[in-house]
Amino acid sequence: MVLLPLAAMVGACDTQTPADGQANGALAANESAAAAPTGGKVDRSHKGEAAPTFPFADPEGVKKTIADYKGKPVLVNLWATWCAPCVKEMPTLEALAKRESGRIEVLTIAQDLDGPAKVVPYFQKAGFKTIEPWSEPELRFTTGMGVNLPTTILYDKDGKEVWRVSGAMDWVGDEAKGLLGEV
Repeated sequence: MVLLPLAAMVGACDTQTPADGQANGALAANESAAAAPTGGKVDRSHKGEAAPTFPFADPEGVKKTIADYKGKPVLVNLWATWCAPCVKEMPTLEALAKRESGRIEVLTIAQDLDGPAKVVPYFQKAGFKTIEPWSEPELRFTTGMGVNLPTTILYDKDGKEVWRVSGAMDWVGDEAKGLLGEV
């Protein structure tokens, strides 16, 4: 029973060639954000849809939902420690969260079956201070929304989807700035 979601997730990591807007290989925590991918595929076909109500948890197991952030735009990044493009874009999400603190909430929600056991050590090694190691090992986001990893979704202050990006992106680059300016 556990193997089916695992097989689906392994196949779900979008590791196309850089010409497709994807990146291959992991970005070490000390590499610069400039080495990050330039952009994924923007999808606006879900614009206006309500954010899912799936819970996700911090390392201590305290659960939240996207609705807990109502009143502020939320950028939700679905990722996993085993997904190279996901890992490559994480430093840019950290930089974005620092830059946009107070304006946009950046939630990085890991889709790792081992949850905090994998996510927390990765965050410690990478030295992330602004983004938090949220986990959702039940894989409700990826299976319930039918998305590959990484996928990043912007919700407006009312919890309605603005757009989603499939594939890794440089979240501090010009393309991301333009997209984030929509909220």
